[in-house]
Amino acid sequence: MRRKPAVAGYFYPSEAAVLRAQIAHYLEGQTNKRPVMGVVSPHAGIVYSGAIAGAVYAQIQLPEVFVLLGPNHTGQGDPLAVISEGEWETPLGVVPIDQELAAALRTACPLLREDTQAHVREHSLEMQLPFLQALGDRFRIVPLVLGPLSYEVCQALGHAIAQVVQQSARSVVIVASTDMTHCGRSYRHLPPPGMTAHDFACQEDRWAIDRITALDPRGLYQVVRERTITMCGILPTTVTLLACQELGTTAATLVRYMTSGEVSGDLNTVVGYAGFIIE
Repeated sequence: MRRKPAVAGYFYPSEAAVLRAQIAHYLEGQTNKRPVMGVVSPHAGIVYSGAIAGAVYAQIQLPEVFVLLGPNHTGQGDPLAVISEGEWETPLGVVPIDQELAAALRTACPLLREDTQAHVREHSLEMQLPFLQALGDRFRIVPLVLGPLSYEVCQALGHAIAQVVQQSARSVVIVASTDMTHCGRSYRHLPPPGMTAHDFACQEDRWAIDRITALDPRGLYQVVRERTITMCGILPTTVTLLACQELGTTAATLVRYMTSGEVSGDLNTVVGYAGFIIE
């Protein structure tokens, strides 16, 4: 199948030249590119979170394959949904799926289901593609969308991804797509009295950020649930940390953090955004 853009013209420009220029602006100023094991990147409208995504992707060398993990915002489809053949389209062109790696992953993790329904309207992976395309055009993807999962299932998927990456002769980067705290009336999640949504988001997100930089996937999974942190991509991030741990990661570095309020000026309804590089 060819997966068509779901949010072009809404989350990001639908005109290729305009989009290319905007992405270039977010990627500029970083020349020290290096191979990495994984990244964590946001997926909001590009004017809000593009600076964070750009700060992350500007630092990485283009691999041959990206394994993309995003949350399921629509509630449609299987909770472990992969598309293992075809291509994804954006205004910047077409990105092929790595059929061989996708098939190997389905074998390594039988819980994965071939499911296009979970992907068709989901924006979390689509928002990564223009940044990846700006890095170069010689790469493939394996797209996975995750619904509600237990920690044990996260472990199984993380192990399967690590196993497939280890067995592959190609360079692979694992991408977790997530936004952080959602706070304000628009999200039916109000801060405590006396705090702005911006300050509350910064406070709560620090708990998650500390677990990520400590390379502590179980701690991240637990603290997000215990504190009810509204981090939509907790499962993709947990799985990515688990896979990278098995692959031998030694560091997860926070590249940049901000909230949408720093762009919009509205500190009473915000979403937090954080970008990480895992090496």
